[in-house]
Amino acid sequence: MITKLDKNSVRLKRHGRVRAKLSGTESRPRLNVYRSNKHIYAQLIDDVNGVTLASASTLDKDLGLESTGNIEAAQKVGETIAKRAAEKGYSSVVFDRGGYLYHGRVKALADAARENGLEF
Repeated sequence: MITKLDKNSVRLKRHGRVRAKLSGTESRPRLNVYRSNKHIYAQLIDDVNGVTLASASTLDKDLGLESTGNIEAAQKVGETIAKRAAEKGYSSVVFDRGGYLYHGRVKALADAARENGLEF
């Protein structure tokens, strides 16, 4: 008997495989991306100490977004997380796409973060 898995459980399996191979350190944190249908979130995580160093999302009021579930919003979040990382002294990160395909909003966030000074 074959059971059908939903998209999120397949994504979580993929994310588990990726996370087994990469982790963030204090000098080079992990840039984690989570996206829902309406919003996108980014966090800088130090996995050694288990702390979040910086975060940005479309829920932040200071971004002034009209729509939160599109590529433009993801670009704004990418710019914001790069600026917040630079403020805390981080220029190099490990990119964790969260099991999502590197396409669309995830790619837009990553490209915007790179353009604003993050290396990965």
